Amino acid sequence: MRRVRFFRLPILIFLFAVVFSHAGDRERQEHFRFNLGVGIRNQTPVVAIGGMGYDNVILRVQGMGWHQGANDFWCGFRGSLLYTFFRDLPFNFDVGIGGGYEFAEAPNKMHQAFNKANNAMLLRPYNYKEEADISFELWAHLYGIYIQISVPAYRINDHNVKKVLWGAGYMVEI
Repeated sequence: MRRVRFFRLPILIFLFAVVFSHAGDRERQEHFRFNLGVGIRNQTPVVAIGGMGYDNVILRVQGMGWHQGANDFWCGFRGSLLYTFFRDLPFNFDVGIGGGYEFAEAPNKMHQAFNKANNAMLLRPYNYKEEADISFELWAHLYGIYIQISVPAYRINDHNVKKVLWGAGYMVEI
């Protein structure tokens, strides 16, 4: 057991040295890019976005959730693999594929009142939306403001959701 720990430290030091040995190489750093932002989606009210890319290819992940009690919560996450067109201009497009899962559940006061008036559980006392898909995606950016459109190519699961998914927000690129 002690021997394994001894070899772990030199390996970690070596990996750290290799990764950060080119930290001053400006040309190499220009190939990498990172995104951070916040936005809204039609199924998930608020999302945090993070992305990491190399040249024109970028992988973005977005998601968030909120729980306020029984039958009053939402959550969603989405991942996208995209190719960027016009990367060096203030206006650019990202085109690619993505996939994700979104779920929202909220109380329905009218159904609750109906059930209470009839002293029976005749209607579900909450509304819910659920969606899981693999989709084609288009992102349009202008000075950090983005609009995202996702057209599901394959729906794994869906209940009471729109045919076209959208998102909008603000994102900075480093």
